[in-house]
Amino acid sequence: MSKRVYISADYSELNGDREVVDELHKWGNDALHKVDYVDTAEVVSGSVSADPDCRPCDLKKEFNSQINASSAVIIIIGDKTTSRTAGSVCKRNSDGAGCDCTPYKQNSKGAKTCKWSTTSTPGPEDDLGNINTYSYLEHEFLQAKRKGKAIIIVYNSLNKQSGWLPSYMNGYESEAHPFWTRNALGTKVGNYAHIKKALGYD
Repeated sequence: MSKRVYISADYSELNGDREVVDELHKWGNDALHKVDYVDTAEVVSGSVSADPDCRPCDLKKEFNSQINASSAVIIIIGDKTTSRTAGSVCKRNSDGAGCDCTPYKQNSKGAKTCKWSTTSTPGPEDDLGNINTYSYLEHEFLQAKRKGKAIIIVYNSLNKQSGWLPSYMNGYESEAHPFWTRNALGTKVGNYAHIKKALGYD
């Protein structure tokens, strides 16, 4: 039986962690592996971001929905993860109604007035509020934690890299493992056995 798994990662073209995502997708698409992946890239390329007025809060709201629909969240940690701040700018969080907001992708029309006239504090059972100053990556982690999802943390490395964990993941050092390993020929390969076990297939 396949599972819906949300993949949180740095998708930077030049120095992100796409190679791990590509490997996970390969496992999800071939005949040997039975995992149904839902990931950040697929969300970002979906209906919400296609709207020219898409805001960071709109994306975060959709991330919440995608995470809620998943049974587990795989979080990929690379050497640049701690420095990623995309999604963290939200004047509405501090300036109140009527402040300016730059739509996602910073389109040529420039800043627009915030679309939220009122806000409320989420209850303990509610989704993480989509008006906040968390980066997209931090928001995804906190939503997964808030909703009690199985969280699988892997380093884009052959070795454990505790120094790469961002501060909001303090306490998860023992939960994070290298994604890559070497096979009998010494070739770098993804550690499918670890992911499979973490997803509860063993």
